[in-house]
Amino acid sequence: MQGVVFLGDRRLELRDFPDPTPGPGEVVIAMKASGMCGSDLHPYRAANAAASFGFAGAGPVIAGHEPCGVVAALGPGVTETQVGQRVMNHHYRGCGRCRHCRQGWSQLCPNGFVVYGVTGHGGHAPHMKVPAGTLVSLPDELSFEEGAAISCGTGTAYGALKRLNVSGRDTLAVFGQGPVGLSATMLGREMGARVIAVDPAAERRQLAREFGADAAIDPGAEDPVKAIRELTRGAGVETSMDCTGNAEARAAAVRCAGTWGRVCFVGEGGSVTLDVSPDLLRRQITIVASWTFSTVGQEECARFIVDRKIPLHRLLTHRFSLDQAAEAYRLFDTQTTGKGVFVF
Repeated sequence: MQGVVFLGDRRLELRDFPDPTPGPGEVVIAMKASGMCGSDLHPYRAANAAASFGFAGAGPVIAGHEPCGVVAALGPGVTETQVGQRVMNHHYRGCGRCRHCRQGWSQLCPNGFVVYGVTGHGGHAPHMKVPAGTLVSLPDELSFEEGAAISCGTGTAYGALKRLNVSGRDTLAVFGQGPVGLSATMLGREMGARVIAVDPAAERRQLAREFGADAAIDPGAEDPVKAIRELTRGAGVETSMDCTGNAEARAAAVRCAGTWGRVCFVGEGGSVTLDVSPDLLRRQITIVASWTFSTVGQEECARFIVDRKIPLHRLLTHRFSLDQAAEAYRLFDTQTTGKGVFVF
């Protein structure tokens, strides 16, 4: 089979790999959809992607950490799933024994962990081999493409909203309207919040409005903190979220919050500089960090979307075949689209 490998410097290629065979406790998933995530842009753009992101052990790693498909083969000892079952994948593998792994948070494993699509073969290929314990059932009401979105971007947004305890009492400012931010806008609105979206791309601001944002701010045209203060009669928002990893956006997410405000950092990488007394202490600000979700959280997110009939399919604006990978990532790199997904 062929799989996508990031080479860095905005280059990738399809390489040949052996068809996977499941070992004890493992399954092979036949891919139906594999999503593109904003964090893919780090190895895609990096000058040293091959050394830092694209290789584990002796060879190149297949990209894609938002896999969704059907179980195609079972390894010895696998009894809890069936061939043909519709599944998402929680894209981490830990030791399986520590308290974090047992609670479904294998990415927090203190004994080391694999991230599928980064340090282990991911979903940008026709088949993917994973431990059976990483499978999360895909509800029949959801498409494989929606399952791929939940497998990282949308699930990450849901996890962050839960960390913020967002509800109808809140105005929520979401910085960045890529797939994670757009998901936060859509889900936050469904949780009852009034949502203010912030993004420099006109295309993404328009999507945010369509997904329920009460207002959409261009940070290149106006000061987002000032604009948000005006929209909240000077009080600031109860909750805010940064989905960008950009230092200015992170600082703005803190400074637009009102007294007793709650802020969540979601975007990967980078740093931020804050003036602790005026930005935090004297306004009683709470900052939390949220890194993806647990297996339980992934399943809960899927049920939330089904039960509330949220039109997640609207997030998916571009579909590609695997041989269009170079074109797909060139477009995704413009950061003007909704969710892109490879379909099989």
